[in-house]
Amino acid sequence: MPSFEYKARTKTGEIRSGIVETSSQEAALDALHRNELTVVAIHAQAGKSLFEVSFGGRVKQKDVVILSRQLATLFEAQIPVIQALRTLASDASKPKLRLTLTAMIDDINGGLALSQAFAKHPEIFSSFYVNLIRAAEESGKLQEVFIYLADYLERSYYLTTKARNAMIYPAFVFGTFIVVMVLMLTVIMPRLTVIFEQSNVPIPFYTQAIIALSLFLRQWGVVVLIALIGGAIALWRWVGTPKGKRMAHRLQLKVPVFGELYQKLYMTRFADNLRTLIVGGIPIIRALTITGDVVGNVIFQEVIQNAVESVKGGNTISAALERSPEVPILVTQMIRTGESSGRLDFILGSIARFYQKEVDSLVENLVALIEPIMIVLLGLGVGILVASVLVPIYNLIGSF
Repeated sequence: MPSFEYKARTKTGEIRSGIVETSSQEAALDALHRNELTVVAIHAQAGKSLFEVSFGGRVKQKDVVILSRQLATLFEAQIPVIQALRTLASDASKPKLRLTLTAMIDDINGGLALSQAFAKHPEIFSSFYVNLIRAAEESGKLQEVFIYLADYLERSYYLTTKARNAMIYPAFVFGTFIVVMVLMLTVIMPRLTVIFEQSNVPIPFYTQAIIALSLFLRQWGVVVLIALIGGAIALWRWVGTPKGKRMAHRLQLKVPVFGELYQKLYMTRFADNLRTLIVGGIPIIRALTITGDVVGNVIFQEVIQNAVESVKGGNTISAALERSPEVPILVTQMIRTGESSGRLDFILGSIARFYQKEVDSLVENLVALIEPIMIVLLGLGVGILVASVLVPIYNLIGSF
């Protein structure tokens, strides 16, 4: 949709500028007039550069977290919805987010509800986000729900970021080690191999293995690289299929140590999502359905869907969850207590806090263990490579 950059004057004479995304310049003028702005200048915005589209246009999870917190603060200060969105649109650093907020202002001025305006941008705002806002409109608790929403998104972003950052260091070190080893085997080792062959000195079996690996990489390295890239692409496409995704998510929960981390991470999301939706006024069946859609794992989505069918049949959530081995007994017992006492939202909050602490502790332990394990493995690799080079050189010197 075309974008139009404008400069306009308010009733008080204040100059305001911004961007309107509409179908035509006439529609842009109509939208500005509805906002009681006197247009001074307006022109079509030039197309975005490739750099802006690639790096400046995508709205990240962190941007949504900040936007939600800002909206919660503005609503808490009793700022009207339109004025709050205008303020955030004028301050938005991401072009995509600024255009989205401007379009939402136009939609609301055109008669759409706030939740409907958010729902028109599913690439930024999830169904979880939109349904909470819709419930807030129905209950009249927009301020409270946005505070809950901002708190939830911050917790979710913190958990996801911490788990991802825990893997950056070992992945970087391991990747660097692989690159160095390949360079040694393909550039340095062939020159030493010529010297060893000409000297006729005895070569240890581990040096012969390194020489054979070096020869293989020089002859077939490109083929291996192409095969690895092709295999990675094929695996990525297969994981995108329903069957592949289910198997990958099942494997994710079965991997030693990391499976436990993922299980606790998903239990945190389940409890936190469901609690936030219940507090926001979403009916329990709808809340469970939305939670299953956003939990992030097909296996847990199936578990939650079974809970939905159980509740529709007149049973309890805990009765369905206790039949699933993926759900810890502690969770089903606590949910049963919450259902019987009528304080399910409180119990779910306790479960979320408990498993969040468990995830934090497990991530910290993994980070503490990964570093010495990586040092030992890298030391063994470098030691074998150095020994395979130095021992024949030592034998060569001894033969003179």
